Amino acid sequence: MKFTRALFWPLLVAIPAIAQTLTPLRPPAVPLILHDPYFSVWSAADHLSDAGTTHWTGKPNSLAAAVRVDGKVMNLIGGAGGRRGAPAATPLQQTRLEVLPTRTIYEFTGAGIRLEMTFLTPALPDDLDVLSRPLTYIEWTARSTDNSGHDVAVYFDAGPELVVNTADQPVTATRLQVDGQPVLRLGSREQAVLARRGDDVRIDWGYLYLAADNATGSAAAIGNRQTQRAAFTESGKLSETDELAESGDPERPTRPVLALSENLGKVGLQPVSRYMMIAYDDLFSVEYLQRREKAWWARNGATALDMLRVARKEHDTLLAKSKAFDTQLMDDMSSAGGEKYARLAALAYRQTLAAHKLAADADGTPMYFPKENFSNGCISTVDVIYPSAPFTLLFNPRLLEAQLSPVLEYAQMARWRWPFAPHDLGTYPQANGQVYGGGERTEENQMPVEESGNMLILLAALAKVEGNAHFSERYWPQLTQWAEYLKSKGLDPENQLSTDDFAGHLAHNANLSIKAIIALGAYGQLAGMSGRKPVADEYRQLAQSFAKQWIDLAKDGDHYRLAFDKPGTWSQKYNLVWDKLLGLNLFPADVARTEIAFYKTKMNAYGLPLDNRKDYTKLDWLLWTATLADNQADFERIADPGYQFANDSPTRVPLSDWYDTVTSKQQGFQARSVVGGLFIKMLADPAMWTKYANTALSHAGK
Repeated sequence: MKFTRALFWPLLVAIPAIAQTLTPLRPPAVPLILHDPYFSVWSAADHLSDAGTTHWTGKPNSLAAAVRVDGKVMNLIGGAGGRRGAPAATPLQQTRLEVLPTRTIYEFTGAGIRLEMTFLTPALPDDLDVLSRPLTYIEWTARSTDNSGHDVAVYFDAGPELVVNTADQPVTATRLQVDGQPVLRLGSREQAVLARRGDDVRIDWGYLYLAADNATGSAAAIGNRQTQRAAFTESGKLSETDELAESGDPERPTRPVLALSENLGKVGLQPVSRYMMIAYDDLFSVEYLQRREKAWWARNGATALDMLRVARKEHDTLLAKSKAFDTQLMDDMSSAGGEKYARLAALAYRQTLAAHKLAADADGTPMYFPKENFSNGCISTVDVIYPSAPFTLLFNPRLLEAQLSPVLEYAQMARWRWPFAPHDLGTYPQANGQVYGGGERTEENQMPVEESGNMLILLAALAKVEGNAHFSERYWPQLTQWAEYLKSKGLDPENQLSTDDFAGHLAHNANLSIKAIIALGAYGQLAGMSGRKPVADEYRQLAQSFAKQWIDLAKDGDHYRLAFDKPGTWSQKYNLVWDKLLGLNLFPADVARTEIAFYKTKMNAYGLPLDNRKDYTKLDWLLWTATLADNQADFERIADPGYQFANDSPTRVPLSDWYDTVTSKQQGFQARSVVGGLFIKMLADPAMWTKYANTALSHAGK
């Protein structure tokens, strides 16, 4: 596949919107403000007014919003009233919810108006400066529905839970200005930067910012939520007195919120639009090998106020670009996998990004760190990067480089003494060395074949999309060591863990063997691209020989086994998809066809189980397995139950990748980056892969 470089986003603006033709999806949780593992706010309700908003971990991250129409206040977000005895407003009827890659759109109707509230995160993958900017726009558009003019004002606030790990941590607030407009700031009092690490934790350093657009009619205030809501209800304005810190009076507790109101004026048939901005400056984002690293957007010394100033200036352009990007991507995903696939992948888009942090090393090198959410909290887990990689390979291969380089730099250090690839770099946000299993101490509970195979496959995919192996050549001794390990251990793996470690150790794992075989072919492919023809020929022949042996070891009548020594078993052979995507063709095409035919006899209501042992499955692997199909009908037969799971699951959490195929209940995991694996279907179309990847490569000058 040759990737010709061309720009695509400027061409998108003329493409008509198709969102109204797509099958509706009821998300298990709705993405609102998604940027990184800390700044990640969701609504786990069908209607925005039904429940308070939460962090991805499920702990409160309260937002509040309301609209005032002709003097009557109606609620938009749950939790905006009713606390500590304050009256709860009647909600305005929600009539539409749509989740697109960069936007979540709510529409409300009543009191003679239609109000659209949009959470816009301009996560445009070809522009790392914008992509890394931790700022979401809250867009408001109102118009009359009864041919009469109506006085309309909107209210929005953000609570102190967004800046602390637990509610008992004290916070302080202040009022600033940008270009004459008020900016509100809130943060924890202690500011223990990068001190807390772990899985089920929230940030308690850095500062939250709330600012309005630069139009007239805005008001800003800091103080008790009920006080601000009462003032807005009474007059459409806010209290004129700020309460900048918590009250020590237990009888009259004060937890300051940041509040804004926007007066839209007299609204008629012509839409009236305004916006607000909510942002978070974490000061330092991660610690890598004891070095504190800044977020990418702040690498050249930009401050939070600089960010707000630029975001205000670029608002109109970014809104237009985001709309165009959403339209094109939804259209392309519908063409590639069907409308259900497009809806599901759209839900996964911002979640994938928000499980990462893009930082800059001291020399300006981008480093993209994923967090292993609700698994063990590890940072830069290789078998999390692997399933999420279709996202970065499609939208910006430079991000995959930024994921892999911290791992590769660590692996070539003397402290990593094993002949296989590491599992992780630490516990988020401290990437100071592997903590999983035996770590740097022993080989106990390591994933040698898994992680070595992952790295070689991903590096070959990166070289394929970039058209050269320059990145891999920097680390050739490590790659060679891992290939030699797989040559020795990969065909028939010993009793060890794979990425599906929740299922326990398994010897002679047939799917893990596929990974090792493809990784050996990938290493040979890299050798050929880097001018090492004898090595390329050797490893190509080795991988072909192993693939033939695999068929004899795994064959079990009308399918292939879970483990070579276990007749009557079966499993998803999702790793096989890379044989197709990399163009290695090590396995006969009939292997995939045989498996797909067998899988269709094992389907449950919500998908294909991971293997014969349990009813649970993995959403990412389900889509990888579906992509093995050589026709659209079979792809949809296997993939569409994943959509149905998301639509029906009673477990209201950010999209889980591990669930029960009979009940649709979450088995574990949520809000993880591995849902980026859903985009693998787009890689199966070379033209589609070229189209998106080269936009980013051209932008980066590659």
